[in-house]
Amino acid sequence: MKWASAISTQTRLRAALDEVVEAVTRQLDGRAPDLVVAFFTREFGAGHERLAAILKSAWPDTVLFGCSASGVIGAGHEIEEQPAISLTAAVLPGVALRTVHLESTELPPVYAERFAWEAALGVKAVTDPQFIVIGDPFSFDAEAFLRGLDRAFPDAAKVGGLASGAAEAGGNLLLLGDKAYHTGAVVLGLCGNVHIDTVVAQGCRPIGDPLFVTSCHGNLLRELDGRVPRDALADLFKKLNARDRGLLEQSLFIGLALPGERSDIQAGEFLIRNVIGMDGESGALWVGAELEPNSIVQFHLRDALSSAEDLERALSQAGTRAPRPSGALLFSCVGRGTRLYGSPDHDSNALRRHLGELPIGGFFCAGEIGPVQGMSQVHGYTSAVAIITPQAQRPQ
Repeated sequence: MKWASAISTQTRLRAALDEVVEAVTRQLDGRAPDLVVAFFTREFGAGHERLAAILKSAWPDTVLFGCSASGVIGAGHEIEEQPAISLTAAVLPGVALRTVHLESTELPPVYAERFAWEAALGVKAVTDPQFIVIGDPFSFDAEAFLRGLDRAFPDAAKVGGLASGAAEAGGNLLLLGDKAYHTGAVVLGLCGNVHIDTVVAQGCRPIGDPLFVTSCHGNLLRELDGRVPRDALADLFKKLNARDRGLLEQSLFIGLALPGERSDIQAGEFLIRNVIGMDGESGALWVGAELEPNSIVQFHLRDALSSAEDLERALSQAGTRAPRPSGALLFSCVGRGTRLYGSPDHDSNALRRHLGELPIGGFFCAGEIGPVQGMSQVHGYTSAVAIITPQAQRPQ
């Protein structure tokens, strides 16, 4: 297995593609890749047919997969808000690749039998597939898809992101082979001599103590430990330092403990969701998730320091459990990058520090896909990483 990654900021499509194709070919020692993952900014969207044709002319037998994005990641660099094309390619001996485009209307019911999901994806669970998913945020129900995928393929890695190449429905492009789609999702299944370790860094840190939801309705949080959320937050505010008080007013989130038996919940194990607002009359909170009575939640704060520390923690754990990876795909929120850190390449640099020098490609997403507590989720403000190694190199 050998991976390569390149990026170009040339403003002309042909010049940009020539640059990345030449760089990838050199890194692969002239071998034709089995897989090419292409991410391109909206400036190149109108030329997607030429883009696919040029890549296919260079490598006729390769599997082509990708999407348009507001910013792209390649060769370990992160380019935002300017024209760029990222190409990540791999020679994958002993790996079978399965691809499919799906619309939400074509998905089996979440609780359908496994064979229905296998038929929809064109892959059997017994082949131990690993999935990379790219969806359109305007037209595809990614959360329902992931629930069904988890049921049908519980042991499979699932990682990816939602395209960010447009601000309105119909503007994104999802690339699969020589075809491009404006809706739905494209799914890549990898089977055989391949393993994907997933890392999810949600970029928040907990404050206060975990609390029980004692009253709720849908996504309205009415009581925490028998108290109105406004009062619980007021007490928490008094205990915070000046810096965290400012963050509570600007960057407050809520972490949800997912169902399952556990003795305690560690930082990074909560599913982070937005606090949408407070009902001024009752003091209840509107949050960005459906709530369950007697579930556990904890308030969280987000800033550049918290986000960096969370990524370091997650990557440190990943570095101890995986052998030297061959390559990585990074799916980072559009709210990270220079918007959060003030300088480029933060998350890519962190990957190299923990995993060593390796080809890193990816894009800035309108939603990131990765697991929390073993359940696949769609996230925001997150970096989700696919760390890819040959299965044969992993300890048995």
